[in-house]
Amino acid sequence: MKEQKVDLSVIILSYRVMDLLRNSLHSVFNSVTGYSFEVIVIDNDSRDGTAEMVEKEFPQVKLIRNENNGFAKGNNIGLKEASGRFILFLNPDTEVDTNVFQECVSFLEEHREIGMLGCKLVKGDGTIDHASKRGFPNPWNALVYFLKLDKMFPKSKLFGGYDMTYMSDDQEGEVDSLVGAFMMTRKEVVEKVGGWDEDFFMYGEDIEYCYRVKEAGYKNYYFPKVTTIHYKGQSSRKIPVFTLYHFHRSMWIFYKKHYTQKYPFFMNWAVFIGIWARYWILRLRNAMIKEPYVSK
Repeated sequence: MKEQKVDLSVIILSYRVMDLLRNSLHSVFNSVTGYSFEVIVIDNDSRDGTAEMVEKEFPQVKLIRNENNGFAKGNNIGLKEASGRFILFLNPDTEVDTNVFQECVSFLEEHREIGMLGCKLVKGDGTIDHASKRGFPNPWNALVYFLKLDKMFPKSKLFGGYDMTYMSDDQEGEVDSLVGAFMMTRKEVVEKVGGWDEDFFMYGEDIEYCYRVKEAGYKNYYFPKVTTIHYKGQSSRKIPVFTLYHFHRSMWIFYKKHYTQKYPFFMNWAVFIGIWARYWILRLRNAMIKEPYVSK
């Protein structure tokens, strides 16, 4: 990271979402705050005119043209250019409310025990994005999630741990994990914990980052006083193989890094088999679905 020059560095990694990024940047620059901020956009070789749009319409943005080496590596490149004492990792498919920066930075200044802060995310259709607050995917939480027991008993701490559905969407408090669409931290946390784990290409990096933040003695905190819209794309019953593979690969990488030493050998093998069995089951399901895939 560079020498401190501003209060907040907003880092946005973009890949083939030009129109969404334009709207996101407009929302960022419409923010009402007394804190100074800079915006860094890393374009992961979109080839759709994204970089040119940013240069033309948002000359105040620090634009970095990059190869597509994944979410973690791209954000780490942005970190190297950041000069803020606070850092916000923001998805290009988000729109922040005008008071988000002011409220979040002020809250972090008052609560130094918080290492990572997330806000309430609302999807484009107005429903809550439950990834705003999550538990770590330990074997029990993952099993309950895959068996959909959390849907049957959402208010149960025993069964609702994966998405922390037992916790009200309007209740602020400490959580295990936040979502990479909106994660605000402070420079000193990054210097102590490090950046994003580049073993992950896509999916799971945010959970892994939050895990290390918590292990370092900080809190991951859900702050629903402010809201951000998160456009997660059009829904489809069919999932592309590339997405399926990296989702399950990331699940195993996270488990291998942080849980294999905590559980017996047979449990680790059961988790490994379960993850990749699920992958192949969904691959088979995909093959049986005739609808065209709508990109997310």
